[in-house]
Amino acid sequence: MAHLLGAESLHLEFPTRIIFDDVTIGINEGDRIGIVGRNGDGKSTLLRMLAGRLEPDSGRVTRRNGVTLAVLDQSDTLDDSLTVGQTIVGDIEEHVWAGDPIVRDVIAGLASDIPWDASVADLSGGQRRRIALAQLLIGDHDIIFLDEPTNHLDVEGIAWLAGHLKRRWSTNAGGLVVVTHDRWFLDEICTATWEVHDRLVEPFEGGYAAYILQRVERDTMAATMEAKRQNLMKKELAWLRRGAPARTAKPKFRIDAANALIADEPPVRNSVSLASMAMQRLGKDVVDLENVSVVYDGVGGAGEKRVLHDVTWRIAPGERTGVLGINGAGKSTLLSLVSGSLQPTGGTVKRGKTIRVATLTQQLFELDDILNDRVSDVIGRQRSSYVSGGKEMTPTQLLERVGFTSAQLSTQVKDLSGGQKRRLQLLLILLSEPNVLILDEPTNDLDTDMLAAIEDLLDTYPGTLLVVSHDRYLLERVTDNQYAVIDGGFIHLPRGVDQYLEVRALQQRTGTRGSTSSPTESQGASANGSGSAGGTPAKPKLSGADLRNAQKELASVNRRLEKYGAQVNDIHVKMAAHDPNDYTGLGALSAELDTVQNTLSDLELRWLELSELLA
Repeated sequence: MAHLLGAESLHLEFPTRIIFDDVTIGINEGDRIGIVGRNGDGKSTLLRMLAGRLEPDSGRVTRRNGVTLAVLDQSDTLDDSLTVGQTIVGDIEEHVWAGDPIVRDVIAGLASDIPWDASVADLSGGQRRRIALAQLLIGDHDIIFLDEPTNHLDVEGIAWLAGHLKRRWSTNAGGLVVVTHDRWFLDEICTATWEVHDRLVEPFEGGYAAYILQRVERDTMAATMEAKRQNLMKKELAWLRRGAPARTAKPKFRIDAANALIADEPPVRNSVSLASMAMQRLGKDVVDLENVSVVYDGVGGAGEKRVLHDVTWRIAPGERTGVLGINGAGKSTLLSLVSGSLQPTGGTVKRGKTIRVATLTQQLFELDDILNDRVSDVIGRQRSSYVSGGKEMTPTQLLERVGFTSAQLSTQVKDLSGGQKRRLQLLLILLSEPNVLILDEPTNDLDTDMLAAIEDLLDTYPGTLLVVSHDRYLLERVTDNQYAVIDGGFIHLPRGVDQYLEVRALQQRTGTRGSTSSPTESQGASANGSGSAGGTPAKPKLSGADLRNAQKELASVNRRLEKYGAQVNDIHVKMAAHDPNDYTGLGALSAELDTVQNTLSDLELRWLELSELLA
C-alpha cells in the first residue's frame, strides 16, 4: 500500500513532563486507525503533530507530495457571521453541490434538522459540532484526522458517521485517524489501533475487540503488569467474546486465543445474586408508571406539546435498563417521573416505600459545595467501608479502583480534570448507597480504560440501574434490556440498538415523524413530484375488514404483553427469594424465564408490525 504520511523520532515535552520520546509511526493508503489511551497521555497532541498543527521539539513529520488532509479539532472554529449553508458548502454553486451524492449524504446525515439559513451564532453547541463535521466531510481529502467526532451525536448520528466513513474510500484508498472513547465506533471502522502510553505509541492490529485481546496477551506475558489491570481487561475481553457475533467477526480477532484466555473467566455479572440483593434492599416494589402522560404548555400560545402518552413501565428490583431516543424525545422527562422530580399530567406513578433514587447528571452540581476540599477530606467524611462484588473495600480503595493515585488524594476537587471529577461524582453517589441509580450520559470526559473500570464497578451494583446514553457500547455492556422513547410511546427493543435503528429508519422512510428538511431533501421531493423526501410513496392505509382485524389483534397483543410481562416480574421475584444454593430450582426458574421472555419478544415484534400498519 502506498505511503501517505510518516513521523520519525518524534520528541515532545512540556515544562512539567515529557509527552513523547522517539516515536516513529506511519499512515498508509487504506489505514483506518483509532487512537486510545488514558486522558492526558497525549492522544490529541499526537493527532495535532501528525496533522502539522504542532511542531515536535525534535524529529519530523513528512507527507507524500500532493497529499491533502483535514482536521476536526475539539475546539470550535466556526465563523458566527455565516449561515449554516454558507459554512457547509462555502462558495460552491448550488447546482454543483446538490449534484454531488457525497455532499447530499453528509447534509442528510448531519444537518437535516438544522435550518439551512440559520445563523451559526444561534446554534447550540451540539449543532455547531455537527456543522463543523459536515463542513469537513464534504471535502475531498486523502487523510482525515478526527478528534472526538462522536461528541454531541446521538446513536443514529454515530451509526451514520460510521457508515459514511466505511463507504467514503475504497478499501485501499485514503487514510483515517480518529481519537474517540466510543468503543463501538472504534470497532466498527478501525483496522488498526494505536495505544498512547508512557511516552510511546504502541500499534495493534484490528479494532477495539482485537486490541483488547492483544492487550490481554501482552499483559499476561509481562510479569510486571499489575494484576488488577490485567484481570479487568480479561473481564472486558470475556464480555466482547460472549457478546454479539458481529463484535468479534473481524479478521484480526483470533477466536481460539480469546477462548483460551477467558476459559475460567466468569460472566461479568451474577444476575441471580444481584437480583437477590436488590430484593433485600428494595422489596418487590420499585416504581410503576401506569398509563402516564406528560403535556407541556406551548411557548407563545403555540398550543400544548405532548411529550409522553399512555406510558406503562413497571420497574423491577435489580432491573438494568438502557433508554434510547433522539434528543427531545422525552428520555429525561421519563426518568424525572421515575425519580419523582416531575409529576405526570395523566396516569399514576406508584413508588415503593423503601426506594432511594440517585441521579448522575451531565452537570457536576454535586461537587459545587466541595470544590475547595481535598479529595482525601471528601472521602474521609464517607462511611468507612463499602461492599463491592462481595468484598469489603474502603472508599480510598474504591478511588484507586476508578483510577485515582495516592498523590491525587491531596488535590483540591476544583483542580481535578473533567474525567476525575466525573469519577468522583459517581463514586460519591455510589457511597450514598441508593437502591435506584439513574445515569444520564455517564461517559462524558472518560477514556476507554476508565470506562472499563466504571463498568466493572457497576457490574457489582446490587440495585436498579437505568441508563440514558448515546454510547452504544456502554448501553449493551451494563444493561440487560433496552427500551426506546419514540413519538411519546415507550417500546421494548428485544434486539437492542440494532432494532432501534431499524425502527427509526422506517419512521424516516415513511415520514411518520416530521423534521426540518435540508435543501437537498426539498429539491428531491419536488423533482419526484411527491410530498415526502426523495419521492417515497405514502404508505397505504388499511380499511374495512383488514383495519378491524388489525385493531383487534393489536388489542389482543397488548393484553398478552401485560400478562407475560407480569409473569417475567413474578419469576424475577421468585428467583430473588429462592435459596441461592438450590441450583436445580434456580435452573428450572431460569429455563421458565427464557421461555416466557422468548414469547414476550415475539409478541413485541408483532406489536411493532401492527403499530406500523395502523400508524
